[in-house]
Amino acid sequence: MALQCPGEAAEFGEAADSGEAGVRTGTSGPAPMPDAHASPHPSPPARLVPLLALACGSSVATVYFSQPLLVTLGERFAIGSGLLGAIVTVTQLGYAVGLLALVPLGDLLNHRRLVTGQLGLLALALLAAGLAPGVAALLGALAVVGLLAVVAQTMVAAAAALTPPARRGRAVGTVTGGIVTGILLARAAAGVLADLAGWRAVYLVSAGATAVLAVLLRRVLPPGKPSAGVPRPSYGRLVASTVTLFARQPLLRVRGALALLVFAAFSTLWSGVAQPLSSPPWSLSHTAIGAFGLAGAAGAVAAGVAGRWNDRGYAQRTTGAGLALLTLSWIPLALTGQSLWALAAGAVLLDFAVQAVHVTNQTLIHAVRPDAGSRIIGGYMVFYSAGSSLGALGSSLAYATAGWPAVTALGATFSLAALLLWATTRHAGNPPLMHQPNKG
Repeated sequence: MALQCPGEAAEFGEAADSGEAGVRTGTSGPAPMPDAHASPHPSPPARLVPLLALACGSSVATVYFSQPLLVTLGERFAIGSGLLGAIVTVTQLGYAVGLLALVPLGDLLNHRRLVTGQLGLLALALLAAGLAPGVAALLGALAVVGLLAVVAQTMVAAAAALTPPARRGRAVGTVTGGIVTGILLARAAAGVLADLAGWRAVYLVSAGATAVLAVLLRRVLPPGKPSAGVPRPSYGRLVASTVTLFARQPLLRVRGALALLVFAAFSTLWSGVAQPLSSPPWSLSHTAIGAFGLAGAAGAVAAGVAGRWNDRGYAQRTTGAGLALLTLSWIPLALTGQSLWALAAGAVLLDFAVQAVHVTNQTLIHAVRPDAGSRIIGGYMVFYSAGSSLGALGSSLAYATAGWPAVTALGATFSLAALLLWATTRHAGNPPLMHQPNKG
């Protein structure tokens, strides 16, 4: 049972942690205060979760557009090969700031206003990126894109909050599956558009699509009026409480550390692979490089499967199997210079593993404190963003130093570290989920 400072539940309208013990043992504990944005209905409108999945995919795709374009952007803006990772890193740093500064607002403001407002601003930032005249303007616009792309995590939290607990894993899996699909299509779509109309078209088309999704969600999301009697904390205290939650909950820290290592491995591959594929013997086009993202379509399947397994209580088994698969995926990936089939096979294994672990993490951490879901998911994704930044910078430096073998060694190291971390901390805390016949 985690410690909680006196008055926190009263100040933030949150349940005491002893209630989570009641969930695990079957005894009753203090009932959580109603979510300030919870729907009065037992389930969300039928079209809401699929639309959230589509909007999540579109939003998170903006963070990954640059990956198949790195070589072209480096040539256009005179950025050396060892610094190409900075293009991805600046977006991820903006994403990290947004996770701490914007995602917690999901526990303060109603979901419809927050989601649609962020999507509208994201459309403007994408427009600025597409029209950027120089490297400083481009990096600045991409940092703002990353800042606002965290709306995807706000939508994940909204899907979890609007869904009954018995179906929450499926809802999170569906929305996260949309994110996975967005990531995959981001690379493919960016490659095709860049070959057809130049790299600027990638961001300009995305700006238009984002604006349309903002209008559609404005019409579908419930208004979400705050519940009577639930105090509304100040913004500063709300943000600070995100750090407090992770300081007090071992499960959040462990799952955050796993996210950092897993997405460092993920970014090591996808931020680094454009360089060997653009060079001899392959010399592939933007379209062909982006198409390799589709080889990881198994990740979308993994999201749904992992959500169902979590609902059935197999969180630890899913995590262990996913991390073992992630480590093994670097064996075929090491052969990229000799075989594109090996790259495709490794990408399938890696994306499947990453998304299985990611969905498991999000389902478990939301169950720790459902009333603080936005803050918890936002804090967790800071680890994700830090790992993605680390992998992007590390892969470009490794490739500039010793080529693709150094990149694969780096990715394998991140993956093995995650597996060892899970093995040594799997009993550090019990996932506070209902319906767990076997925690694995």
